[in-house]
Amino acid sequence: MRIAVYLAHPQADSFNKALFDAVIDELRGQAVEVVSHDLYAEGFDPMLAAQETETVDGTQSNDEQVRRYQDELTELDALIFVHPNWWGMPPAILTGWVQRVLTPAVAYKLTDAAGEPIGLLHAKRALILNTSDTTEDRERDVFGDPLQQIWASCVLPYIGVEDVRRKVFRTVTDSTEQQRSTWLREARNLAAALAADS
Repeated sequence: MRIAVYLAHPQADSFNKALFDAVIDELRGQAVEVVSHDLYAEGFDPMLAAQETETVDGTQSNDEQVRRYQDELTELDALIFVHPNWWGMPPAILTGWVQRVLTPAVAYKLTDAAGEPIGLLHAKRALILNTSDTTEDRERDVFGDPLQQIWASCVLPYIGVEDVRRKVFRTVTDSTEQQRSTWLREARNLAAALAADS
């Protein structure tokens, strides 16, 4: 079992980083081979270059880091993404990762001019852990939960992920240490369940 865990948060002392660390620790305790990436710490460049938009035949990026991420994708059984909700979107660094790494012939192929995708990833399960300062009612009723749409309707099914799980920890800014400890245990349980459902 090989699972990749991706973190998209610029602060090394953030609760997102605590979630990332807890999930990795839990998975390793379950004898899972973990591939972990802190995108900010690794200095990932989210800028999609013009020449990268011209390739639809599977030619890989000239960027060595992008190629490494793409090569790893072929050997994964599941994916975990940890990030905050910023303006109803993932941070730009993760959006750029999606655009630069999950490319045609690497993560999907289109069947016809209508653009129906066939996902190419072996990984069929994913877990999204989000933090938010928006209440659940407001997120759902006012904004329509855009992160759910991005991950569960747009990105992950497109690349072949069939089982999309998501948990939002809210509201983080005014949370207590006790609440955060409870959330970290919940994140561990969710990661363990993802690994167990192979």
